[in-house]
Amino acid sequence: MKQSIADGVWPTMITPYTAGGDIDYEALGQLVDWYIERGVHGLFAVCQSSEMFKLSLEERVGIARFVKEKAAGRVQVIASGHISDSPEHQIEELKLIAATGVDAVVLVSNRLAREDEGEDVWRSNALRLLDAVPDTAFGIYECPYPYKRLLSPELLGWCAGTGRFRFLKDTCCDLSQIEAKLDAVTGTELKLFNANSSTLLESLRMGVSGFSGVMANFHPELYVHLTERWRTDPEAERLQSFLTVASLIELQYYPVNAKYHLQRLGLPILTQCRSKDEAGLKEHQRIEIEHLERLAGTIRRGLDH
Repeated sequence: MKQSIADGVWPTMITPYTAGGDIDYEALGQLVDWYIERGVHGLFAVCQSSEMFKLSLEERVGIARFVKEKAAGRVQVIASGHISDSPEHQIEELKLIAATGVDAVVLVSNRLAREDEGEDVWRSNALRLLDAVPDTAFGIYECPYPYKRLLSPELLGWCAGTGRFRFLKDTCCDLSQIEAKLDAVTGTELKLFNANSSTLLESLRMGVSGFSGVMANFHPELYVHLTERWRTDPEAERLQSFLTVASLIELQYYPVNAKYHLQRLGLPILTQCRSKDEAGLKEHQRIEIEHLERLAGTIRRGLDH
């Protein structure tokens, strides 16, 4: 069984492509370095931000292996790629992801039961996967696609009780639910990571272990600052206010806009995506990114003093 998952910031990684549409591993390697240089505590590869539903199984496994090897000795890496419908195909993909050596294999919560099925079905299917992929630590991602399935505190407590789960990317965006989930996993190895920027500071006060969301593709160092220093920094509330408003940018043609931002920072990343047409990034959306960069710089400088 793998070691505990580190507290802190876990970016949901994007996937760079070449002009020909293949995975650009040279750019991906530089992106891994960029995250780590900004102090993140772990990397969540092969997730929805990575466009995993548009990647082949071979590509999903290749990305997980590459990121784990590139980050080796620096930060932990978890990976999902859990997109199949049938249990047989799910077992195949999970075994292959586990074989890359990642620190946890992340299950997508909506893959374990249909929208009209109850938690008894979810538990039964989860047990089948746990039995089929032994000696592997797991995580859970409450992915909104193709439908969002939030785990109840009771179901999350059951997951924690198996001793196999280490990570939850929580997408409920509701502090009362987060509090109930935290109560359900108290004293276990299962840690909660909030994906929602606007509730982050208050959820840290409640006891979540960190942040795992798309905005760590824009200014991860600010999330690192908040998760590491929220107890002592008198500027924590001001930083939280900025992060809340800034997070609205994720509604403006993500992940194309994130790739545009990273390109502007000097990374060799094209705006090409498989989930969206890069031509759909409008001029005003580019301008919004440029202004966000300037404002983030102002916030960053204020924290340094």
